Amino acid sequence: MSNSILVVFAHPAFERSRINRLMLDQATALDNVAVCDLYELYPDFYIDVAAEQQKLREHDIIVLQHPLYWYSCPALMKEWIDLVFEPGFAYGPGADALKGKWLLTATSAGGKLESYTREGHNGATVQELLLPFNRTATLCGMRYLPPFVVHSGHKLKRDEIQEYADQYGELLTEFREEHISLKQANSVVELNELLPSFHPNNGGG
Repeated sequence: MSNSILVVFAHPAFERSRINRLMLDQATALDNVAVCDLYELYPDFYIDVAAEQQKLREHDIIVLQHPLYWYSCPALMKEWIDLVFEPGFAYGPGADALKGKWLLTATSAGGKLESYTREGHNGATVQELLLPFNRTATLCGMRYLPPFVVHSGHKLKRDEIQEYADQYGELLTEFREEHISLKQANSVVELNELLPSFHPNNGGG
């Protein structure tokens, strides 16, 4: 029995995307992986909360895929979380719809890996910058995982981007087939480290 995966995708300038476009292609091609493109579905920001909550009920692993915008996610994804993760559904007395589900972020960043350290240019790791997602997952009884990160997004060549996209597809497949345990996932800083083909010296988009 495999896990069902929901990729919640947000990119406000998808037509200019270099990285997330190829990553999304990989996710869309996989069986038992559903994709929810927020800017395609809700360009007016009027979110169908009941429909989105039902999607969350139906899937085991929730992936938030987006470029890193000002050390966070694009505005529509934040709006989606604010409205969909409401009390009585996501948290609070008797709310257990999300309990036990896995949550992780797949993101692209313009800076190189070394710039996302406490000593680096950005003064924090990507995982530290994504702390609000971590705490949201914890409040909702979800199992939060380290992020999958594409670094040096502005400098990567097409074949390097494709390699990252392939790794993303491989990672989703491994989670879908339950080949990665929670303990394994939480043993790394970024999920890229779990893939033997990952090259940390490579390199948002």
